[in-house]
Order: sequence, then C-alpha cells, then structure tokens
Amino acid sequence: MAKFRLPKDSKVSKGALYAVANVTAAVRRFKVYRWNPDDESNPCLDIFEIDMEECGPMVLDALIEIKALHDSSLTFRRSCREGICGSCAMNINGVNRLACTTSVIDLADEIAIYPLPHMAVIKDLVVDLTNLYKQYASIEPWLKNPALPKSGEQLQSIEERSHLDGLYECILCACCSTACPSYWWNADSYLGPAVLLQAYRWMLDSRDTATTERLDQLRDEFKLYRCRTIMNCAVACPKGLNPAQAISGIKRLVENAAD
Repeated sequence: MAKFRLPKDSKVSKGALYAVANVTAAVRRFKVYRWNPDDESNPCLDIFEIDMEECGPMVLDALIEIKALHDSSLTFRRSCREGICGSCAMNINGVNRLACTTSVIDLADEIAIYPLPHMAVIKDLVVDLTNLYKQYASIEPWLKNPALPKSGEQLQSIEERSHLDGLYECILCACCSTACPSYWWNADSYLGPAVLLQAYRWMLDSRDTATTERLDQLRDEFKLYRCRTIMNCAVACPKGLNPAQAISGIKRLVENAAD
C-alpha cells in the first residue's frame, strides 16, 4: 500500500487561476493537481486557461504550454511524445492515460489532471515508481538460456514470434497497475498487472528455457493470486493490451506444471 507523504488530514483546496485576457471558443480550462513537499502545505488545484489555437492538440502540449508560459514550477514527466516511453502517464478526467496521446478535443470542456492514483506523490504530477521498478527487476526480464550463443542473433520462427504479440508492446507506463484495486492495497506483495504481463512475455518466448524457474518464483498467494479479474487493467492500458489475460495465462501454466 502506498505511504503518502502529504500533510496529515490534507484536503485538496482551490488554487490559483491563470486566466487569458480574451475568452474565445478555443480557450480550454485545465485543473491541474499541485503539491510541493518543500512547503508542507496541502495540495491544491490550479486552473489554467489555454488558447488551443496557440497550442498543440494533446494534453501534453497543454502542460508544456502551461510550464513555458504560466508556471515554470509545474512538474511532470515526459520524453518521447509518441506513446512509446510511458513517461507522461497521469490521471486525466478520471482515467489513467498518456498525456501525449490524449487529444484535448476528445475531453470535456474542463479537463482535470491528477497524478496516477494510489501512488506516493513526489511533486505535482510525478509519482514514485521505485517499487514498480523493483518488482519488474524481480522477474528477471531477460532471456535465460545457457545454451544460447553469447553473440549474434537469436532467431525465432514467425509463429514463435507471434506468441509475443500483445505482450512485448507494454511500455511500463503503470496505467494498468495504478488502476487496479488489488495493487492499491497490496503493492508491497502483489506484483500487479504490468509486471505480471512482462513475466508472461518471457515465459512464452521460445528462446527462453527458464519457464519452470519463473513459475516457481510466482508460486505465492500474493505475487500472482491477488488478481481478482476486475479488468480495470485492460480498460486503462493505452496500448490496448490485456494484462488480465496474461495473468490468467500464468495461472494456467502454474496449474499445468502442478499436474
């Protein structure tokens, strides 16, 4: 469970309003969650009015505009701007999304932007993903096969490669895990949908010979079996993947190995 560093009994309050001089049909309002651990004050929601005729079409474009023109202290992660790196994952109008692939025109007139839910907030829209990365490292996400040559290509057939479709595309943005109630309350022991999908990816790789070892590592009532098939993960994934299906696949492998 995430241990929040916000002030005791904190309540999100109304923040500052950054208005434009001339309100037109192109002006959109962005309510952005703000919290700075250095000033020990409660979090607040600042409101920024942005003329979308002077800004790019995506939510990330609006955040960059806000930081550049209105408040340089606004803190958020970004990198590729192409839905590949997963850095700009945040909660936008109640849904975990990538800011760089979320079009402003597809959202309600007033857009509310929060950090990913149930994660320790570092500052503003940035959350602490240390635990997620430790869990990812724990599944040893690399080929394990002592017979593989140390250099050169490790070839697969087209059919063998197809087994990884729907798995290799994961960008570890954490949208799925932070949408999962089981992960909210058991993140200290449950690996969560993002990491388990990645684990399944290596189990299905024809070049890997450590499936039994990988399954043994997951034979735990918490690491794997805290999944309740709520399916929030599949809804939240910005890449259209289905982590719940991958988790079910791991469970079948565990059961078959026990027979």
